[in-house]
Amino acid sequence: MNGADLLASELLRHGVRWIATLCGNGLNPFYLACKRAGIRLVDTHNEQAAAYMADAYARLTGRLGVCAVSSGIAHVNALSGIANAYFDGAPVLLITGASAGYGSFKGVFQEFDQVSLAAPICKFASSVNRAGDIAFLARRAISTAMAGRPGPVHLTIPVDVLEERVGGGSDSASAAQGTQTLGRADPEAVRRAAELVEAAQRPLIVAGTGVFYARAQKQLIEFSEASAMPIVTPIWDRGAVEKTHPNFLGVVGAASGEPKILADADLVVLVGALVDYRLGFLEEPAVRKDLSIVRLDSDPCRLRQGVEPRLAIQADLASALGELAARAREGGVPRSHAEWLEEARRRWRLFRARWVEGPLPKGIMTGRHVVEAIRPFLSEDTVFLIDGGNIGQWAHMVLGDRYPSSWLTCGSSAVVGWGVPGAMAAKLAYPERKVLLLSGDGAFGFTITELESAARQGLPFVAVVANDQAWGIVVSGQMQASGEEGVIASRLGPTRYDEVAKAFGLVGVRAGSVEELASAIRKGFESKLPTVIDVPILQGGPADGA
Repeated sequence: MNGADLLASELLRHGVRWIATLCGNGLNPFYLACKRAGIRLVDTHNEQAAAYMADAYARLTGRLGVCAVSSGIAHVNALSGIANAYFDGAPVLLITGASAGYGSFKGVFQEFDQVSLAAPICKFASSVNRAGDIAFLARRAISTAMAGRPGPVHLTIPVDVLEERVGGGSDSASAAQGTQTLGRADPEAVRRAAELVEAAQRPLIVAGTGVFYARAQKQLIEFSEASAMPIVTPIWDRGAVEKTHPNFLGVVGAASGEPKILADADLVVLVGALVDYRLGFLEEPAVRKDLSIVRLDSDPCRLRQGVEPRLAIQADLASALGELAARAREGGVPRSHAEWLEEARRRWRLFRARWVEGPLPKGIMTGRHVVEAIRPFLSEDTVFLIDGGNIGQWAHMVLGDRYPSSWLTCGSSAVVGWGVPGAMAAKLAYPERKVLLLSGDGAFGFTITELESAARQGLPFVAVVANDQAWGIVVSGQMQASGEEGVIASRLGPTRYDEVAKAFGLVGVRAGSVEELASAIRKGFESKLPTVIDVPILQGGPADGA
């Protein structure tokens, strides 16, 4: 066997069944090895799309996503998806090829320091200089990607290393089969946290992406119910509220605003969430001066990120939340908690009322029309992806009474343009489920050529394109700041995305009403080809009153 066979064997041992890729310099030995090992190669038109596929798969499943690209600018392109995985804590392995002699810096084809370029956004990055090191470095990279707060890792492997002959295979007994889970939280820390929660008058849970990766959705709800605490999630984080629940009060940090809940809380229990702009940095005036913070995270490096908490607890989040729930049940619900929870619910209802109550406006479709048409299709067997600015804001406002883990957004990077490869990855992750992508027209254009990839490789999904002929969220901000004269470099020309889909050999439909859109989605789910539904809408997001 050669080094490429050894790499494929390690990936297979760690549960990798497919790899997103774009062919090029240095990859052919690896491709042949994947073919021999039975690992599917899903090829794309752009390295950016390959990396987005690996990232979306990892964020949807919590399992390792892998992409392989060639050297030089191909590596640079792939770093878009790796950056997204860095922001959102997704376990992704980027394998980059290189010319024989890479690392000598004698000027071999496309030679530059790929590892150093990737390192700032990776938990681990290395080149592999000998075939005998492949198994060890692959295991180290994969275990690092999965440990603690997950994240991306990178290996640059020159073609001569992949072709080098090695004796025997890797030792399956010593191959890493996973990572150890964290133990229980310190009992004294749990006791102190429970006391702080009980003493608070207006406590609030901020549940971030870490709850999803810890598979702590059930324990989150149990803690919220036992302590009568409302839950919010930073916009674009992974959701952890599987069904509509009265204690879940939507997202915070959205451009469309939020009700005054975080600002009035006297205690925040921050669970697997970052402190950043979406939480107003947990500083005045976004929060009270006397705010207390209890922070729970699996990663010790995150316990004091951005702010010094009153109490920091490193633990498995499912275990810690379960123990806090048990403590809360023993103590009973303080009257102040129940009153605050009801008040927070009232503020949430009033905030959303103008977008979710009353009849839909007549005339041209708006973002609200699109999201209302989509709502009936968001069953438990549907993976829902949201890619875009204003249309994403509409989705979070209109659908804000739940946030299940089967919904995927851009993540905390707030990137747009990942949606088509993300839908392909969703179909690979859950081939038996329906996949529905809601995208803005600007976002949809980034990776539109991947429609051909999806059709050729049998990955059907339904894409609803909200077409306002603009970078809508930018236009909204420019209008609010400077009026119409301030709208600069943010309009798009008229494009019929349904006709583009047909040119790729897909199903294309144009929908001008809620009824037409619903019918097109229903038929699209029955198709064996990707379906693109172009929906002309009025420009504007929830904050514009559209």
